[in-house]
Amino acid sequence: MAQSTSKSALKFVVILGIVSLCADATYEGARSITGAYLGVLGASGFVVGLVAGLGELIGYCFRLFIGYLSDQTRKYWRITTIGYALNTAVVPLLALAGTWQVAAWLMIGERTGKAIRTPPRDVLLSHAALRLGGGFGFGLHEALDQIGAVMGPLAVAAVVYYQGGYQGGFAILIVPAIVGMIVLLIGQRIYPNPRDFEHQTSELTGKGLPRKFWIYLGAVAFMAAGFADFPLIAYHFQTTAIATGNTIPLLYALAMGVDGIAALVFGRLFDRIGISILIVAAVLSSLFAPLVFLSNINLAVLGIVLWGIGMGAQESILKAAVAAMVPIEKRGSAFGIFNTGYGLSWFLGSALMGILYDRSINALVVFSIIIQLVAVPILLFVNRSGSRN
Repeated sequence: MAQSTSKSALKFVVILGIVSLCADATYEGARSITGAYLGVLGASGFVVGLVAGLGELIGYCFRLFIGYLSDQTRKYWRITTIGYALNTAVVPLLALAGTWQVAAWLMIGERTGKAIRTPPRDVLLSHAALRLGGGFGFGLHEALDQIGAVMGPLAVAAVVYYQGGYQGGFAILIVPAIVGMIVLLIGQRIYPNPRDFEHQTSELTGKGLPRKFWIYLGAVAFMAAGFADFPLIAYHFQTTAIATGNTIPLLYALAMGVDGIAALVFGRLFDRIGISILIVAAVLSSLFAPLVFLSNINLAVLGIVLWGIGMGAQESILKAAVAAMVPIEKRGSAFGIFNTGYGLSWFLGSALMGILYDRSINALVVFSIIIQLVAVPILLFVNRSGSRN
């Protein structure tokens, strides 16, 4: 059937990529200023790190349930739609937040919406991505995703510059939120059964997830724990005057642009040489912390570039590897478990780095470097075990 062709699979990836483009323009535009915004509203460095990490924790832990629910109900499209609606609807409301507590709850609500839509969306995407090549399929989606992640912060930066406040920057993001929902509904109507893209379907054996998946998840957990969330970086730039409220969104846009390019490059390399390319990405991203937190603006920009490389690799390769490791019938659950482990590690790392920031930035940098590099020998083991299979 026509839907099973590679050309049709590519179109489907592009449609989901456009949806993610609009969603990212919405919530990444907001995230480019939420750290600074919380600081303006009176939050401390610990609060910024805690809110960022708590939002990720709640969101990622919720994915465990959502992933299982998706596999059990097979309502991948319906759950995805609900998640996108919540994920983008709460962002413009940040313009009305008068206290950091209200802003924090809205930020957590946005993360919850992302949690609802991500596991079923990744399952839908995996059907077409594996048809094209897992790394390239997920990488192309991430690249489109990051176009929005660049456009959103740029739009926010322009509004903040001309209006002199953060509220207008949040309000303008209602536009991509609406456009993204329209494209999502159109895509659902055109491709109601994306599973048809798979070359073949796996039989439901009743077995659990493979041992390799759990070891791989351990490596990913270390990578996540040492990877600072941007709100803490923005808070550092704001409080140390390394960058102004007008330029912080531009730095975030730079990171998102690098993210998109890295996703395509590392995705292609993953299809050719496998998971070993993730080791290269882990080593590169481990160098961002000293450049961002201990340097002047010029080296901080280089640190932002390395941070973007790490994000691009994580958003493309990590998911492609999971899709290739697990049976099709358990893919939703696998993505849910994977995202929960990733998010729990991100929360613990973000909270600890928030505490360390208020006490010793040097300690924060040392922690970030070491904990990310711990993942390298584990990834080497996963790579060798994959070669033997």
